[in-house]
Amino acid sequence: MTEPESQGTDYLKEAVSGPLQERDAALRPLSFDDFTGQEKTIERLQVMVGASANRGDSLNHVLLSGPPGLGKTTLALIIGHELGREVRISSGPVIERPGDLAGLLTNLQEGDVLFVDEIHRLNKTVEEYLYSAMEDFRIDVMIDQGPNARSVRLEIPPFTLIGATTRVGLLTAPLRSRFTLQTRLDYYARDELLKIVRRTCNLLDVEIDAAGAAEIAGRARGTPRIVNNLVHFTRDYAEQRAGGAINAKVAAEALELLAIDSNGLDEMDKRIIQCMGKNHNGGPVGLGTIAIAVNEEENTIEEVHEPFLIQEGYLRRTPQGRTLTEKGWTVSGMTPTGEAGQMDLI
Repeated sequence: MTEPESQGTDYLKEAVSGPLQERDAALRPLSFDDFTGQEKTIERLQVMVGASANRGDSLNHVLLSGPPGLGKTTLALIIGHELGREVRISSGPVIERPGDLAGLLTNLQEGDVLFVDEIHRLNKTVEEYLYSAMEDFRIDVMIDQGPNARSVRLEIPPFTLIGATTRVGLLTAPLRSRFTLQTRLDYYARDELLKIVRRTCNLLDVEIDAAGAAEIAGRARGTPRIVNNLVHFTRDYAEQRAGGAINAKVAAEALELLAIDSNGLDEMDKRIIQCMGKNHNGGPVGLGTIAIAVNEEENTIEEVHEPFLIQEGYLRRTPQGRTLTEKGWTVSGMTPTGEAGQMDLI
């Protein structure tokens, strides 16, 4: 019963694993000029990278924040490419001990870039070691324990730390303040997504018309990673059932197969909205209650589904909990009753 309902959502969630990771790497732009969208962030990075290259210094540390799939990893790779430096990639949860951090940092060459995804999930002890590494390019590591314990100072070549986070509010103030540039990536407008659809189709040698590209861009939730995933699936669908070319009809059929409707809502989005309407009369209702009702993790709802639903005006957050908006009620196919209906009109 539940397997067909989860197909569309699962397809989007597997964005950076296995074969999808390799395909995304082939589609990544290699320069700022090739990168679509995020104009303010690109301009800020161009200023810093250009000045650093002219001086021959290592680039100052950069913090990239925003929802998943908007290009944080791609921008880190572009920065390394523009500087002509190596980019080492790691993740906050992977760096469990100070020794792990020391191993990463001591293997860097001068001017290299260390990209740490999900940096808000760094172990607090590791984070404290990172402070001196970012400011003074050295770390003091404790060797042994008890009476034999001693501190060993490791000198680190000047490097650039690029941190990426979907939840900047979870970063501690001391860590956040050590980044020279803190910039946020926002969801993409439809015309920007159209450019990405055309670019991806061109790289994949996929035949697509303007209407087909618009259909995919309109259902991609403002996210380039999802655009690329949808293009891949639509290409497969077109090859199997429509002779290989993508038009509006083919794109719509492919995306309906993924349970993604014309508003970009996937099956889980609709389950959240319908749960709030049917079981809680539109709210207010807590995140934990919603998560249990739809059988999904709270973090997934808060980080993947809620940002899009709130931005598009389907629900809102209040001090008492989540509530459906008039637009959310319309999508749910139900009618608000009693106090919920009156409150939504205020």
